[in-house]
Amino acid sequence: MSEPTRAITAHSPGHGSQGPANPWPALWALVVGFFMILVDTTIVSVANPAIKAALDPTTNNLDNVVWVTSAYLLSYAVPLLITGRLGDRFGPRTIYLIGLAIFTLASLGCGLSTSLGMLVAMRAVQGIGASLMTPQTMAVITRTFPAERRGAAMGLWGATAGMATLVGPLAGGLLVDGLGWEWIFFINLPVGVIGFVLAWVLVPKLPTHPHRFDVLGVVLSAVALFLIVFGLQEGEAYAWGPIWGPISVWELIVAGVVVLAAFVWTQARTRNEPLVPLELFRDRNFSVSNLAIAAVGFTVTSMSLPLMFFIQLAIGLSPTQAALLLIPMAVLSGVLAPFAGQLLDRTDPRMLLVPGLLLTAGALFWYAALMHADTPVWMFLLPSAMMGIGNAGMWGPLATTATRNLPPRQAGAGAGIYNTTRTIGSVVGSAAIAAFMQARLAANLPGAAQHSGGFGEGKLPAFVLEGFSAAMAQSVLLPASVLLVGVAAVLFLRRPEALSSGYRPARAIELQPDPVP
Repeated sequence: MSEPTRAITAHSPGHGSQGPANPWPALWALVVGFFMILVDTTIVSVANPAIKAALDPTTNNLDNVVWVTSAYLLSYAVPLLITGRLGDRFGPRTIYLIGLAIFTLASLGCGLSTSLGMLVAMRAVQGIGASLMTPQTMAVITRTFPAERRGAAMGLWGATAGMATLVGPLAGGLLVDGLGWEWIFFINLPVGVIGFVLAWVLVPKLPTHPHRFDVLGVVLSAVALFLIVFGLQEGEAYAWGPIWGPISVWELIVAGVVVLAAFVWTQARTRNEPLVPLELFRDRNFSVSNLAIAAVGFTVTSMSLPLMFFIQLAIGLSPTQAALLLIPMAVLSGVLAPFAGQLLDRTDPRMLLVPGLLLTAGALFWYAALMHADTPVWMFLLPSAMMGIGNAGMWGPLATTATRNLPPRQAGAGAGIYNTTRTIGSVVGSAAIAAFMQARLAANLPGAAQHSGGFGEGKLPAFVLEGFSAAMAQSVLLPASVLLVGVAAVLFLRRPEALSSGYRPARAIELQPDPVP
């Protein structure tokens, strides 16, 4: 019987005792931290206009404030490949707790920032903490839930993402309007402390697996990602010309692609613990899910920036009012995601993923069509609801499909690769949308980038509304189009063998009992 189609039982040498029969309390404890990471991403999108007005008020260049998101995503993405392995080596509980502590302390630093540069630096530290935490959540699901119950567990993972899309913008709007943008970071302090205590008490100590760490792979992947993302992010600011002496933006990006190719080549030739075990990609569903989640990461990160700038600056809504327009999306996603997860345990993943991704892409095209300053505000609730239904069939089903066949020893590596792919998509999306927005602003409002007034808070003057609205609407078409690539990718998924044969694994992985703290 092939490895993916039989139950996997993990034992730690010298420990024959089975861990807790119910893995749900541990998952709920980890979801607290995962929820905080997602909220921190969405909460910043609402606060971007306020942050720009407070820390970068004198320019019309949107690239500067976008680095508040891009720095976080870049420092989040680069270490993910190795942080997944760290979870395998030292235990997901230990690495998760370290990451949560770093993330919480960095949140304090973000809130105390007095300049945009300091805020960007603290956000980079936050990203490192998030990078340590995220793979551990998926690894624990993979290692403690049997395959026939993993869809329900990933359904909770998807529901968490859905609720974060509501809580993040809404909390961000309330905090920015009531207390100031600093409090979107200070709010993480009590949540981080509660999450740390819950994880310490409820998450079991799983068996560890010895690993060597591919230092060359870490260096090459970090350099490649930095060159590509920095080039995309700063290209418009340097008019796609020279950036450092004779070195142009395009040469920087090409150099990044070359280094990335060298990274893949070294991974293929490394026989002893490569950073990315390429054999995992022999599973078609793992490969296709990674391609699709990259498109999803690109879309979800890039869509919020033009949408929030339009709603706040073209329509004139406050951050709280802008966040309220996202309630249908978040509520429907959060409510429907667990049902989608349960259904996934019994059906072909394409039955959920194709309509889910199509609905989400369709909602973005709908948003673009509505983005005129004279559109009634209530009409923006309609594509929000459509996107919520689509999200329910997107997050959990993709994660379940990617991890269903992972063996225990590779759980951390697989989760690290999956989350790296998602975050790389987010990083490229954040960089690409900034460049695209600047390009569309330059086309629709010639000379705006050189104007000394800057985009501040509040509604823009009437004479620039039409051009600004057109630029933001055109920018939303970019993530919508990229998501269609994800739709094409999931068409190539295979129906899981366990579902085809009616087979159900017998039990979850055995756990090493956790010593009393």
